[in-house]
Amino acid sequence: MNNTVLQSNYKIVDMKDIEYILSVVKDDERVFYGETINEDYSHDELGGVKKMPEVVVQALSTEEVSKIMKYSYENKIPVTPRGSGTGLVGASVPIYGGIMIDLSKMNNILELDEENLTLTVEPGVLLMEIGKFVEENDLFYPPDPGEKTATIAGNINTNAGGMRAVKYGVTRDYVRGLEVVLPSGEVIEIGGKVVKNSSGYSLKDLIVGSEGTLGIVTKATLKLLPLPKKFVSLLIPFPDLQKAIDTVPQIIKSKSIPTAIEFMQREAIVAAEEFLGKKFPDNSSDAYLLLKFDGNTTEEVEKNYEKVADICLENGALDVYISNTAEREEAIWSARGAFLEAIKASTTEMDEVDVVVPRNRVAEFVKYTHEMEEKHDIRIRSFGHAGDGNLHIYVLKDALDEETWKLKLNAVMDDMYKKARVLKGQVSGEHGIGFAKKPYLNQSLSPETLAIMRGIKLAFDPHNLLNPGKVC
Repeated sequence: MNNTVLQSNYKIVDMKDIEYILSVVKDDERVFYGETINEDYSHDELGGVKKMPEVVVQALSTEEVSKIMKYSYENKIPVTPRGSGTGLVGASVPIYGGIMIDLSKMNNILELDEENLTLTVEPGVLLMEIGKFVEENDLFYPPDPGEKTATIAGNINTNAGGMRAVKYGVTRDYVRGLEVVLPSGEVIEIGGKVVKNSSGYSLKDLIVGSEGTLGIVTKATLKLLPLPKKFVSLLIPFPDLQKAIDTVPQIIKSKSIPTAIEFMQREAIVAAEEFLGKKFPDNSSDAYLLLKFDGNTTEEVEKNYEKVADICLENGALDVYISNTAEREEAIWSARGAFLEAIKASTTEMDEVDVVVPRNRVAEFVKYTHEMEEKHDIRIRSFGHAGDGNLHIYVLKDALDEETWKLKLNAVMDDMYKKARVLKGQVSGEHGIGFAKKPYLNQSLSPETLAIMRGIKLAFDPHNLLNPGKVC
């Protein structure tokens, strides 16, 4: 079904609809329409996909979300949920206008259950707020996506990963229960505080990663762990990326599994140095592995990192820099954390390839991106998670005119997603499909798989009102 046909099936928001929303919210300072809507609501961090909603509601409760969703269902008005808008695939852009429900003001931490090791939060709580709160209580929420100002519901909707996924897993592994408003406006609770659950289909795991197309998360119960007491990082220079990446499977097999295994190339480090205005501990090599270890005792951590350091040196590492002070840790990880912002600051516009490939094919894919730079005469930068094969590759517009940019970008994207398929990879490791990556998902999955996905969407949302035009 094309966009024009879909658009004709939806009701255009009028003053009667806005008056109903105002009657639900009872606060005209949380409802915006016409020229009062901030332009930020038309896009996410991707920037290239834009569309203004017809009305924006800053919700404060599940009841408000439910009533607005029910009204939309009865009147065939599309609804787009939104958190902080930090996504990179246009998933929170209201492609068909309609109502946008901004959940960022639903930002209360509701309960810390230290007996069950769970934290219950509203959808708008920021990732950095969760980390700070639980660590103050000697607990640990392991998922660690790079964008710390993302909301927890945004993380849940994209099944965000991050650097600690090697040892601890991704967001899905830490979601115990959800309260969800369905497209019909009905409210369901799925999962809970139980550790094990084999009670029918796992609807919770369907909602996680569904990018707001199946339901609106209004409450989440998260699994916590005891806070590790000791942390040490290793910065390990290699003569080239191939040698660095070839070492990763041996690190994983050693059973001394690091919390994080990141790969970096010199150009990303130099860009971060310039952006931050401070020096990285070493920038003389072409390629680096950055590893982090955690544990409860110094002896446990030392035993693990010494074993891994030996493996790296045996496999061609030039040196091993041990970061065992707060200052050294900050110097290394602040640079790694600034890679995306540094790349963004160096260009006029960019788009991202968030592919994931088998761990032993990472170097091959990165080498291919260098070939793409030459073939298409366009600047490309990359870094990523060597431990799980998730690469972040950025295609940069620089001084290209709009028409040339679109042509080159599409050509690069086509080539790179084809290469990912050849290497038995997937379209997205953690940022999702949204609107921007739909064509590549359609190319990478079989018709049968796509039909099942569309059937799931239809079962939850028969009128295709919730975040239409996204994923599948």
